[in-house]
Amino acid sequence: MSVKIRLARRGRKKLALFDVVVADSRSPRDGRFIEKIGTYNPNTNPATIDLNDDKAYRWLLNGAQPSDTVRAMLSYRGVLMRKHLHGGVTKGALTQEQADAKFEEWKTQKTVQITGKVDTLAKQKSDAAKARFDAETKKNEARAEAIRLKNTPPPAPEPEAPAAEETAAE
Repeated sequence: MSVKIRLARRGRKKLALFDVVVADSRSPRDGRFIEKIGTYNPNTNPATIDLNDDKAYRWLLNGAQPSDTVRAMLSYRGVLMRKHLHGGVTKGALTQEQADAKFEEWKTQKTVQITGKVDTLAKQKSDAAKARFDAETKKNEARAEAIRLKNTPPPAPEPEAPAAEETAAE
């Protein structure tokens, strides 16, 4: 029996949510599975990945093959990096302490990248909202000025009598 780590779709039309499941490769996409190890929501920015890293790591060590999308998610979460370092420990290339140190360093760098992206997206969103607000206030001021000009009476024309007096004086 070949075991795969893959996505099972759920959610409504045009708003898909996915469960990350361990299943027999012969079972249907949304059918029977062995274990649910997490969820994936691609509708948020950045995509929300709620995954039990320890279970995924254990299944990878037992020979489960991830699908392409799940492989990218496992790489993003550091499970594949952890498996890679475990391979180095079993071959004797490095000790468990060195592998743990490398993994923690990688995890902190990844956390910094993720928080940087979230902060950048939040800043872009607030800047766009401020720009929309400024454009709307400018438009409202222009409308108010147009209404003020419309509602003020035109200046009264000056009598022509003073002009007639100037010609008489000449």
